[in-house]
Amino acid sequence: MSVLEMKVPSPGESISEVEIAQWLVSDGDYVEKDQAIAEVDSDKATLELPAEESGIITLKAEDGDTVAVGSVVCLIDTSAEKPEGFESSGSSETEEAEKAPAPKKEEPKKESKSVSPDPVNEKKTYASGTPSPAASKIMNENGINSNQVNGTGKDGRITKQDVVSAMAGGFATDAAAGWGGTREQKREKMKMLRRKIAERLVSVKNETAMLTTFNEVDMKPIMDLRSKYKQAFAEHHEINLGFMSFFTKAVTEALNLYPAVNAQIDGQEMIFHDYADIGIAVSSPKGLMVPIVRNAEQMSLAEIEREIKRLAIKARDGKITPDEMTGGTFTITNGGVFGSMLSTPIINPPQSAILGMHNIVERPVAINGKVEIRPIMYVALSYDHRIIDGKESVSFLVKVKEMLENPERMIFGSKDPVEVLLGL
Repeated sequence: MSVLEMKVPSPGESISEVEIAQWLVSDGDYVEKDQAIAEVDSDKATLELPAEESGIITLKAEDGDTVAVGSVVCLIDTSAEKPEGFESSGSSETEEAEKAPAPKKEEPKKESKSVSPDPVNEKKTYASGTPSPAASKIMNENGINSNQVNGTGKDGRITKQDVVSAMAGGFATDAAAGWGGTREQKREKMKMLRRKIAERLVSVKNETAMLTTFNEVDMKPIMDLRSKYKQAFAEHHEINLGFMSFFTKAVTEALNLYPAVNAQIDGQEMIFHDYADIGIAVSSPKGLMVPIVRNAEQMSLAEIEREIKRLAIKARDGKITPDEMTGGTFTITNGGVFGSMLSTPIINPPQSAILGMHNIVERPVAINGKVEIRPIMYVALSYDHRIIDGKESVSFLVKVKEMLENPERMIFGSKDPVEVLLGL
């Protein structure tokens, strides 16, 4: 008998422990090499734990356990033979398995019961609407019923991607699915990621001199520009032109003029960065995540749009890595997609500032002595007053406003400034 001890790998630098979010297999199951056997939460991301070898698995930790990096979480009997008719059933069900035609149904000739204590053989078919382990976890976390999701997996099983897609599309309100009126209570342990977020937010409020300054942006110039060049931009770059790339570009130009907003405090020293790694807050089934767009100051609008899309998809699918969410120098968050009119965003440490975008609302404004209706967005800059003076913070936000209201100011050159900006 040959037994492999599987230890928790390090998800990233400075991470010393993880939490077993959910086992995707049961004790005594047969697993194949590289099959996802568990989801583990660190204080930065959720990652899948793949089996290092094939064999019968023995679990040494339970769901919700906090385990140190390098500790043994399961044993794999690599000398065990693969059960007849085995099908791996991890959370990351492959597209091939989902698209493959259902096996020919043979008439049950199970009179000669082959003695097989391995429960895997009993998992070959599923009742329609049964969620996979990963899908079940997301549904429980978000209060989603199986009848709200259409299963596209084998035998109508609900996959993780089915739940994510359903959440992205929204759910129809149903009065019958409202309050139960039972006055019951339910306790749930906070996930490691949520606990870390809570600690960081409290520390920011307690350890920084946080202040917020506000301004408003007339979005008509950018909206007109998008309307004029949207189709040409999409055809040329094969990516849609959104607002976030404009804001990112305006921020990087303003950071170059006011480097303290892009700096951070380290003890009694200030660290200034000769680059702009911009964190873009995105919503995911796990909550708010902030992947980093590296060297955004060197990117075109199309490159920024591609990178934001790539990172947002990875965050949505739970495949974002800790390295892709660490090391930012400045953050942009957009509460406007949820309808926020105005807010005071909290700094993402160890950064010193964060820009908050909000929804665009038509408001009456004075233009050349006349009242006009314009699409206006309120913007907010929260900053650490220990390193950023009020003059710098206000000037930074004014510069962002000026460049958004005059997009041609984001670039220099003799060509048509708009076409240069769009890379056409």
